[in-house]
Amino acid sequence: MPGPNQFRLAASVPSASSASLSSVSRPSAYSRLLHTSSSQAASASAALQTTAHPRPISAQFLANTLINKPAPLQTAKMSTMQACHGHNEACCNIPPVVTSGYSPKGSYSEYDGLKTYVTGPDDATKGIVVIYDIFGYFDQTVQGADILATSDDNTKYKVFIPDWFQGEPCPIEWYPPDNDEKKKNLGAFFGKNPPPGVAEKLPAFVKALNAKHPNIKSWGLIGFCWGGKVVSLTTTNAETNPFSIAAECHPAMVNPEEAKGIKVPLILLASKEEPEDKVKEFEQNLSVPKHVETFKDQIHGFMAARSDLKDERVKSEYIRGYKTVLEFFGKHWN
Repeated sequence: MPGPNQFRLAASVPSASSASLSSVSRPSAYSRLLHTSSSQAASASAALQTTAHPRPISAQFLANTLINKPAPLQTAKMSTMQACHGHNEACCNIPPVVTSGYSPKGSYSEYDGLKTYVTGPDDATKGIVVIYDIFGYFDQTVQGADILATSDDNTKYKVFIPDWFQGEPCPIEWYPPDNDEKKKNLGAFFGKNPPPGVAEKLPAFVKALNAKHPNIKSWGLIGFCWGGKVVSLTTTNAETNPFSIAAECHPAMVNPEEAKGIKVPLILLASKEEPEDKVKEFEQNLSVPKHVETFKDQIHGFMAARSDLKDERVKSEYIRGYKTVLEFFGKHWN
């Protein structure tokens, strides 16, 4: 009989979008990312400093976002990964992963005026809001939502990805920012979509979810990259925060001071490209139940749009990342 932390991860890994996502998924455009230099990232960063934003967006963060494209994907054999990082062996052995032709399990609805991807059982009593990265509804992120919604045998989750960019995510075509027009466009994008703006809107969005899903009694939050910053800002506001637990995956702009104000259990999964000293200080400043781990051979974005899931190592760490989040939620979300 499965133990309390044994999950069923029958995940499909994307290379081609389904018809329902074809207008927003642009993995083929990643070919434009290969030769971006640090100087180009610095130029884009300088352009962003002219826009309204609570904290500077560093050249390093932009560089992290520009490099390493996903490649065409294949079908993988059964994983026989040994028990690792505190997981038992049964949890680490997963069903076969299909690495092409991913078909989303959910559908789209509208809440609080926002198009929203919705997945998971209707009788779930716990809901998870996913804050995507700047590239929006990429298949890797949508698939991650499906994994969260379908992989825990003991707890049912309904998962929601609101379209904060309202159909206008950051186009991959703007990278590299090698001309004045692209720099201007990037500056305008970050000025239009600062993380504090989304953090301010989240309580009303959850209120709209509650109105249509009264059976959901408790909410969790998970954010990727840009969305990780939204998580920190939301969970530090005790008066308005509607979430009982939260996760940050390869978060952008890590600020250890914000950790002091977080009042709910939090898991942070960093990549090799987040500043190690800031991640360590962030962990030390957390006074709540926590799990902080760095995936030392993974790039910024490995659990979302920038994940190259053809690579067996990347794929296994992508899956382990979601399993780690689910185990933390299962242990600390009452």
